[in-house]
Amino acid sequence: MGRLMAIDYGRKRCGIAVTDTLRIVANGLTTVPSAKLFDFIRDYLGRETLDGIVVGLPRDMHGRASESMQYITPAVNRLKKLFPDVPVVFFDERFTSVIAHRGMIDSGMRKMQRRDKALVDEMAATIILNDYLQSKQYNDNPI
Repeated sequence: MGRLMAIDYGRKRCGIAVTDTLRIVANGLTTVPSAKLFDFIRDYLGRETLDGIVVGLPRDMHGRASESMQYITPAVNRLKKLFPDVPVVFFDERFTSVIAHRGMIDSGMRKMQRRDKALVDEMAATIILNDYLQSKQYNDNPI
């Protein structure tokens, strides 16, 4: 069984998280500039097997896709084209940044550390992937 990867896609940078090979838990991996995301994934696939990629789906409070989908959709389409053997799914990412900030506070991180947006993005990707692993979507049709 290969790993799953989650991407919290942003205009400037992407938070990346991956599961262990047994898919028990997700861990933050890194944050990469959005322009370097595809190179990063290509390099990662040279070292590890990925069975799927989960991309955070930003939604508003009414459940509709947010405005940021205008730059996420082309990136996901390119991802599917460059890596056709790796399934890509969307998963709701509402409140992941808020939850990441709360987790940082609860863990005792200093204010300066909490201002590190790259760390927030990495934690958000980890939350997305853990939530996906616990979801009905994954249990009904695991990638």
